Amino acid sequence: MSGYIFLEEFINYLAVERGLSNNTLMAYRRDLARYFLFMNEKKSKDARAIERKDITDFMQDQKGRGLSTTSICRSLSAIKMFHRFLVREGLAKTDPTNLVDMPKLWKRIPDVLSVQEIEAVLGAAKGGHWRAVRDRAILELFYASGMRVSELVNLKLGSINLEVGYVRCIGKGRKERIIPVGKRAREALGKYCAAARQKLNKGSVSPDLFLSRLGKKMSRQSAWKIIRHYARKANIKKVIKPHTLRHSFATHLLEHGADMRSVQEMLGHSDISTTQIYTHVDKERLKAVHKQFHPRG
Repeated sequence: MSGYIFLEEFINYLAVERGLSNNTLMAYRRDLARYFLFMNEKKSKDARAIERKDITDFMQDQKGRGLSTTSICRSLSAIKMFHRFLVREGLAKTDPTNLVDMPKLWKRIPDVLSVQEIEAVLGAAKGGHWRAVRDRAILELFYASGMRVSELVNLKLGSINLEVGYVRCIGKGRKERIIPVGKRAREALGKYCAAARQKLNKGSVSPDLFLSRLGKKMSRQSAWKIIRHYARKANIKKVIKPHTLRHSFATHLLEHGADMRSVQEMLGHSDISTTQIYTHVDKERLKAVHKQFHPRG
């Protein structure tokens, strides 16, 4: 049988039992649809008859189409989970992905801002207008917590405790984590909640922490635009991405002596190897300093 027949059942399994986000489910659906199309055009129309060579042929095909190693790895991850699901549910006897290795993936060192650049971005959101007050609270919380953009926009009013100084965040896989929040972010959040948020709420009883000008829950795209807007206002020339403040948060903690496990917990990484990439950022910074200032650099 074509893999399409099992796709909805698999996606439902990922949503209900694995608790994956809608964005992840959509990515898996796209990757598997491309995989099934390739197999249908090949010989293996029956998902249970797919062999290891078929999968390596698919990976080679994707590479030939110009897909990046990152994209191919993500597709293979979805394919592996799909075939394991078939075996687990008794829909197939063997898993052809057992001996298929991930392509070698060089982890890219993320772009980060220096402490001075972060201060400039935060300082660019100034003034008493509701927009500036809200945006300053968003930027301060981003940098103070290292949350993902999607996590921040999904915060509820009850997610923050300004008195104790923490934020309760729901991350990937619906996993909850508690992140401490410093004085500057608490002050910015307190100012936002005391005045600006009430204006945005427009008399309704929205549970969401950050609201748009229409009083609705803020979108990920809007939060990302805020970061980019103030980076431009601060005359930052570096490429700014949605996770730039998250990357900067982790890098600055490690640079100032934070232990890896604590940073891993605050970021919500399930595997510490994901957190270790930030040590490479620090090494690159040290190399740059050495090259610039050492007489034989």
